[in-house]
Amino acid sequence: MSAIAHHHAGDASRGSVAGRISDFLWRHPHVLLAILLGPPLLWLGIVYLGSLFALLLQSFFSIDDYSGLINYEFTLATYRQLLNDANFDIIVRTVVMAASVTLFSAVIAFPIAYYAARYARGKWKAIFYLGVMLPLWSSYLVKIYAWKLILAKEGILTWIVTKLNLLWLLDAWLSLPVIGGNSLSVSYTGTFIVFVYVWMPFMILPIQAALERVPTNLIEASSDLGGTPQQTFRHVLFPLALPGIVAGSIFTFSLTLGDYIIPQIIGSSRLFIGQAVYAQQGTAGNIPLAAAFTVVPIVIMGLYLWMARRMGAFDAL
Repeated sequence: MSAIAHHHAGDASRGSVAGRISDFLWRHPHVLLAILLGPPLLWLGIVYLGSLFALLLQSFFSIDDYSGLINYEFTLATYRQLLNDANFDIIVRTVVMAASVTLFSAVIAFPIAYYAARYARGKWKAIFYLGVMLPLWSSYLVKIYAWKLILAKEGILTWIVTKLNLLWLLDAWLSLPVIGGNSLSVSYTGTFIVFVYVWMPFMILPIQAALERVPTNLIEASSDLGGTPQQTFRHVLFPLALPGIVAGSIFTFSLTLGDYIIPQIIGSSRLFIGQAVYAQQGTAGNIPLAAAFTVVPIVIMGLYLWMARRMGAFDAL
């Protein structure tokens, strides 16, 4: 009997302790929130923000030209190196490519997203989502190497152009300075095509989500009031879809800005920011310059996100 009583007393004690803890957490929800969010926020602060701070700190050091060792004295000399012709050319080239990919992706994605939001129903909407998401399910490297074969001089694209008797047009395009090359697989045009293909789903989905929120009666009201399709698009549809466009551009612009694999496999020998970071911290061993290059897209995206927030882009995410 005494053992049974002791057992029940222990259960009651444990129950009372658990009950007191439960009551305390119920009365103090902020403590419960801190317990739940503390570990992931701590992990984020140490791993992500800590590494980001360490990277930023490295960019204020310099490399000794004679010994090749890092000089741990505060200096802005490394950032001044970014203004050298070769390094500044890398920054401009990357930003122009990211902006071009973003703009072209928006132009292609808008009619696709509009059709999905306004006309696709039932199985057709399911097919739409499947078609948009399917490329994301395959390997990133497999897609890039597949495009390298497609864009090669002996690839299927050149074969199709030859069958259509348009090889002269392709040769004329490849003969253009800057954007041309020996073939599409070693040109900025090929790099641009692959960037648009790979990041297109990240543009379509936010625009489609924004267009889903546009009330149909607004478009009908514009038509009833005598608005032409062009006027309806310019004054009604586009302003309401703009947050989705900006939200999609956040993905396409930032992903293009930091990617180094696509330009490494498809493109010319001229570097992009991602390739410069890889080369400086790997082959050259210039960690401060690699860190300074890394800060550039962080600053650019910080300004871009600030402008996107003012435009309400995050409401469409």
